[in-house]
Amino acid sequence: MRAHHGHVTDPVAAAPRTPALPRRLAAPLGTVTAFAAAFALVGAVDPHEPGHYPVCPLRHLTGLFCPACGGLRSAYAVAHGDLAAALHANALAVAGYTVLAAHCARWLCRAARGRPTAGPRPRAAHWWALTVLLLAFTAVRNLPFGTGLAP
Repeated sequence: MRAHHGHVTDPVAAAPRTPALPRRLAAPLGTVTAFAAAFALVGAVDPHEPGHYPVCPLRHLTGLFCPACGGLRSAYAVAHGDLAAALHANALAVAGYTVLAAHCARWLCRAARGRPTAGPRPRAAHWWALTVLLLAFTAVRNLPFGTGLAP
C-alpha cells in the first residue's frame, strides 16, 4: 500500500525483519567457541613447561615484564579453575578475560532476543586510559615494590 507521496503506509510491510535465531547467534557463538577453544588449548598445553610457546621478546631482550607477560600462565590457571594462580600470573589479564566474557555474554543474550548487538564503541579517551593503565601496570610490575604483580 502506498500513500500519495510514495510513503509506505502499511506498518507491517515497513518494519525491518529480524533474522532467524540461528543466524543471529552465529557470530556470538562462533566467537565464544573460538575463545573456549583457545582456553582449552592453553589448559591442555602447560605454559609452565619450556618449549611449548614462544618466549616474550621484551622479557628475552631486556629482562622486563611486558603487560602480557604471564598471560598464558594466567589463562592456564583460569582453565584449571585456580583464580589465585591466575591473578598472581597476570592480574590485568584476568580482568581482561572477565570483561571479554561479560561482553560475549551480553552479545549472546542480545542476539538471542533479537536486539541490536553493536559492540562497545570506545572513544579516544578510552584508548588513552587503556594505554595509561597498561603503561602503569608495566612500570609497577617491574619495580621492586611491584613484585606482587610480576609473574
